[in-house]
Amino acid sequence: MRTHVLFPSLLLLGSLSLTAACSSGSSGTSDTATVGARSGSSSGTVPVRAVDPSKIKGLQIVNDNSEDSSCRFATSYPDVPGAEAMTAAMKKYVERRLATFRSMCGDDSEAGDVGELNVSHQILVASGDVLGVRLSAQDGTSAGGGLDTRTYWYDGQTGAYRVTLALIDDGSQDALVAALKKQLKGRDGTDADTVDGAFADRSSLVELLNDMAFTADGGLRVTFARGTVGAAPAGSYVVTLSRATVTSWLSAFGKRAQHQTEQPSDSLDLGAAATPTPAVPTHTASGDDDTDCEKVTCVALTFDDGPAAPETATLLTYLAQYNARATFFTVGQNVAAHPDLVRAEARAGNEVGNHSWSHPDLTKLTSEQVAYQLNRTSVAIKAATGKEPTLFRPPYGAVNSTVRGATRLSPVLWTMDTEDWKYPDATKVAQSVIGKVKRNDVVLMHDIHPTSVAAVPEILRTLGARGYHFVTVSHLRATM
Repeated sequence: MRTHVLFPSLLLLGSLSLTAACSSGSSGTSDTATVGARSGSSSGTVPVRAVDPSKIKGLQIVNDNSEDSSCRFATSYPDVPGAEAMTAAMKKYVERRLATFRSMCGDDSEAGDVGELNVSHQILVASGDVLGVRLSAQDGTSAGGGLDTRTYWYDGQTGAYRVTLALIDDGSQDALVAALKKQLKGRDGTDADTVDGAFADRSSLVELLNDMAFTADGGLRVTFARGTVGAAPAGSYVVTLSRATVTSWLSAFGKRAQHQTEQPSDSLDLGAAATPTPAVPTHTASGDDDTDCEKVTCVALTFDDGPAAPETATLLTYLAQYNARATFFTVGQNVAAHPDLVRAEARAGNEVGNHSWSHPDLTKLTSEQVAYQLNRTSVAIKAATGKEPTLFRPPYGAVNSTVRGATRLSPVLWTMDTEDWKYPDATKVAQSVIGKVKRNDVVLMHDIHPTSVAAVPEILRTLGARGYHFVTVSHLRATM
């Protein structure tokens, strides 16, 4: 479905909190794969350069999720015009991870809560004719193996998707392997036989070296998944090689990727045909909402996991047509990609709330990780709207004392769940609201699903005829 959404260890921080640390153009400069991983190079602290995804013309974020308590997942990856082959490769990976995860918790499973799958993304470089993306998958099932990160590359000059090893010239692979083995041997959790064994089968190098990215100063950072070059309990390992060391080993494409990382241009051109940007609604609220919910019948429609293009723009048009206001609980990595839609939400008198950066179950995180997820998203929302949010909705509605204590934001759940993620049917979604809604309900929907957005006009038309007024959560709270 193309739509717009574990274990509490240091590795989780690397996967979930820093997945987008460099992908939004904010001040974050940390690198996804290195946090909690075992780094051992003198240049290991050099960050990956930040990328502002909102500057990529025609960018769409492909999201999917499930709120099923026994099979929770949230996945995302970018779809960039011109890089269709790379998008297809990421889609294949996400679908494979989902299939494995679902096999542990299927619809008829009696196993109970088997954990959570979270696949988030980070744009590494989007400059000139080079696109690089890292996907981070955190699987909480015992079969999932925990954290898995891998990078995807696209060469706009030749119009080809490149595996990560394509950054290295064929004739220099032996030199790279020797340098990596030298860095790895002697680290905690490794031994010479394990390291040598990992590199013994050269046909497996593409999979072993599937996460390589350039640092801001042109060095090469290589991340090894847990259990590949050392003992699994030791986690992942990171080796960072200096620019002086690696440059002569790079392929022609690798040199261009290195250059575009070090000195990014103002635009990305992958040779795509015209990439029209969906229109952003320009409706502006005439003033503060003066609805008195003590005197009239009110309901608060809430929409999670966006913004999504073009779904959120369509939804904003519907709301404006019926003079309705709503509350949007936005995911930070989507805010970073589409700040114009978030501005449009606020400009039209709607409320923008916080739904975390990458949609993890916050109760599985440490207090510091929760704070990072929420604070980073609040920064992105303020950058887009000029105003910090005051509300947050914990993903999956999962909240505990640790989550509450990590933020000053006020938590918001719901009184009515449409389960629109389960039933991609606009008529069914509309009737689930129309047939059950009560005064002062807080209704849960998702603006990442086209069928959910398509259900909104019927909801607004029918309930409006019954005398309902559509207000934000904060307004409902203040006037009940």
